[in-house]
Amino acid sequence: MKTAATELLDIEFPILAFSHCRDVVAAVTKAGGMGVLGAVAHSTKQLEIDLDWIENEVGDRPYGVDLIVPAKYAGDGDGGYTMDDIRKLIPDTHREFVDDILARYDVPELSDPNDAGGGMYGSSGDAPFSAKNAMPQLDIALAHKTAFVANALGPPPQFLIDRCKQEGKLIGALAGRPQHAERHQAAGVDLIIAQGSEAGGHTGEIGSMVLIPEIVDAVDIPVLGAGGIGRGRQMAAAMALGAEGVWCGSVWLTTDEAETHPAVKEKFLAATSADTIRSRSLTGKHARMLKSKWTEEWERPDTPDPLGMPLQPILTSAAQQRINRAANTPGSGANELANYFVGQIVGTMNQPKSAGQVVMEMVEEFIEATEALAAQLTN
Repeated sequence: MKTAATELLDIEFPILAFSHCRDVVAAVTKAGGMGVLGAVAHSTKQLEIDLDWIENEVGDRPYGVDLIVPAKYAGDGDGGYTMDDIRKLIPDTHREFVDDILARYDVPELSDPNDAGGGMYGSSGDAPFSAKNAMPQLDIALAHKTAFVANALGPPPQFLIDRCKQEGKLIGALAGRPQHAERHQAAGVDLIIAQGSEAGGHTGEIGSMVLIPEIVDAVDIPVLGAGGIGRGRQMAAAMALGAEGVWCGSVWLTTDEAETHPAVKEKFLAATSADTIRSRSLTGKHARMLKSKWTEEWERPDTPDPLGMPLQPILTSAAQQRINRAANTPGSGANELANYFVGQIVGTMNQPKSAGQVVMEMVEEFIEATEALAAQLTN
């Protein structure tokens, strides 16, 4: 395929795969797309290990890294709080509420007390979703063969843009409104990801069918469609709306290579497109995820409002670790609470496949869809 995105990124198919799993990144890259490693939960050591591994797997094929530095976050005037700063700011009412959830659902304590302070984002150092945390991650990404760097929340900070430009790397950013895309272009971004509300993770309120053409019309740099895209027909629809390719995240979560928690993967395989919700319960910003008892608890009218980012993820991280450790027992409280970020495309993610198979099926269905449309114009 030849589009502005394939030319810019030097890839065969205009399919970019966002994943926290290095195996998915490598598999999609080798299949002709571009894998983009989500680095927010990586320690600097693990990020270096994973990028070395990816490069060994994909050779000279280009791949990307996704960082998360929101435009506004607690303590951003100083580059973000440390973990110790955040612990002091979390109200006791919120700690007590999380403890109450764990107690009512009979979620066991961790067997190793030393794990209790860890969770998804670690127990010390700079907080996630901050410039202080992203800077060493960016240093590692740029020291490798990373061809593309994306920022997933708000306009990329100037230090990120400047460093990428200096190193000759391409930079992209997600946008949920045309105004976001215009700001990204003005800041020097090379590629816009127009992400509709159907998407998993942090997302806005505008559906992709409306959003993609709005953003295409608002900027004059290549646009990728995102949100509710996991099949070739959806890819064809996004490109008919003016996108030069697609950005997919959720569809990889049930692939053979994905490291998705087994209990959550089973839920994804059984879910419908109506089984997701935009919730602030994990990160403090609206993010689409699977409905579960966890999201229900935070939606109750008598519960405290989620804290802002990055306080909320630190508040809930250790609790999520306890839930995940015990979630494999069917019918348990931990299993009921278990969830993860996923988009509305989950309704069609009902069969395990390899990541490479997903890529090829998308391309084949894209060809069938575009040929069928072309046939409608034949007299």
